[in-house]
Amino acid sequence: METADSQLRVSETLAAFNAFLSGKAGDGARASVWFKESSARNLRSRDFLAPRAALRAIFANGQVPKDIIERVRSLKCPGVPPIHSCQNVLAGLIVQLDRPAVFEQILTALPVYTKPPLTSQGHCIILNCVPLHGRKDLKSLSLGHLRAILITDHLAGLLQAQGINVQLVPAFVDEEIHQFLQQIQVDWPSGSEASRVPKDILALKETLCQCQYTTFIPADQDEIVCKLHLKEFLEKQEGLEGYDPNLDVFLVTEEKLHHVAELQHVAQQCTEAVPGVYCNIVHIVNNEEAFQQQKVDLLWRLVAQPESFTTHQKHLVCGPVKITCTDSCMNAFQYYQLRHSQMYKASVLKYGDLSKDASWTKVISILTSAAIRFEMLSIVHQNQVFLDVEENNISMKGTKGGAFVMYNCARLATLFETYQRSVEQGLYPVFPQSSELNYSSLREEGEWLLLFNSILPFQEVLTLVTQLLLPSGGLRITVSTEAICKFLIQLSMDFSSYYNRVHILGLEVFCLQRLGPKYCQPKTITG
Repeated sequence: METADSQLRVSETLAAFNAFLSGKAGDGARASVWFKESSARNLRSRDFLAPRAALRAIFANGQVPKDIIERVRSLKCPGVPPIHSCQNVLAGLIVQLDRPAVFEQILTALPVYTKPPLTSQGHCIILNCVPLHGRKDLKSLSLGHLRAILITDHLAGLLQAQGINVQLVPAFVDEEIHQFLQQIQVDWPSGSEASRVPKDILALKETLCQCQYTTFIPADQDEIVCKLHLKEFLEKQEGLEGYDPNLDVFLVTEEKLHHVAELQHVAQQCTEAVPGVYCNIVHIVNNEEAFQQQKVDLLWRLVAQPESFTTHQKHLVCGPVKITCTDSCMNAFQYYQLRHSQMYKASVLKYGDLSKDASWTKVISILTSAAIRFEMLSIVHQNQVFLDVEENNISMKGTKGGAFVMYNCARLATLFETYQRSVEQGLYPVFPQSSELNYSSLREEGEWLLLFNSILPFQEVLTLVTQLLLPSGGLRITVSTEAICKFLIQLSMDFSSYYNRVHILGLEVFCLQRLGPKYCQPKTITG
């Protein structure tokens, strides 16, 4: 059986192909020569392509020597799928895989490809969702705040699935806001006000008293503890890059000290739980509050004990959220209510009166949450999101959003449930062992699309998120939070197309065409 060490990977395949053309393995300069095909039209004739224009930069007239073509065709190494052919055609150098062999190699070891990859242990990531700090009521939660919250939740789920220790900050969230987060399917931990550790705040104040960049001001000013001269501090630091040059005086409030105290407390818990743990802090913030969060970052650097807690602070800044076709303002809760109402109306148009079925209440809530997530997450996180809130915006028929993905998820669940129930009733045979299947019967275009575009690259899509763990210069980081949305939409489109074209659960058709007559023992269905 295939193991994680021997599984096929797109990245390793591209690197191996590239090594032949660049003249030496691992030459990053030629990394873009080859690429994986993904469109149904191109996959009819090829799986990988080195375009003619790129080949001309390497070989005279773009003609690849025959010995290199033969070496690519006969390539056998870990991570590279079995190759059927390699040809020099008008489009460039193309490779087509030995598809039955690839089907067999992947499907006989399916868990290896469909489980999230386990990242190296010894890492802890603190995801600091800035909009949730100090927010006292639901009305103050803007659309930009909602986007940052959903990105935080999205990252937490992906990183935890890969075995990374993720800590969410803040632990305490206003009860009304916490209930709203549950409505939008965000499972935020419910801490208590006591988790802010007042004694830690006192310790921070004592540290500020001894800080050379601090100026204390009269106590009659509302909640302001002191002034911090950040510009002076930054000028004397080495290695701190990416901070706004306009940072100057910071009026430190009790609320900001609470913010820092909780970060300090969680970082300390992480290091005590696993000595020597490599702890990253990611501040997830909407662009309107990014400047203020840099001040909080520097405040923590000034008062942290030990200083190593603050070494790996990065900022993930979310672009603004704007509403099109209207001048009205809308907060996060009003946006949810609007989308919920639209989703209900769209569902009634598709399925009829839902008022008599109580289970639809939860279904509509889940569909609404999915629609909102895809609107907020399918755009590159630093780019602006434009929301169309017109009545006809949400549809159960669209192929670009969360409702479409959830619909196909439900379709798959029903398909598996129907098959299992039919097996129990004796209408279908028990599915055979994967080693007994005839993989050469998998000739449908949609079958290769699902395997090659979804199952094979699944883990590599997930690992895009672990860029959080890689050392990088500067203050801001970018993470491919939109990759999962695009992946799920494409998977749903490919599956929906295949489902509508192929009768998956037909008794004789399923057994005879897919598995062979050995497994087909039709039973008489009476009544």
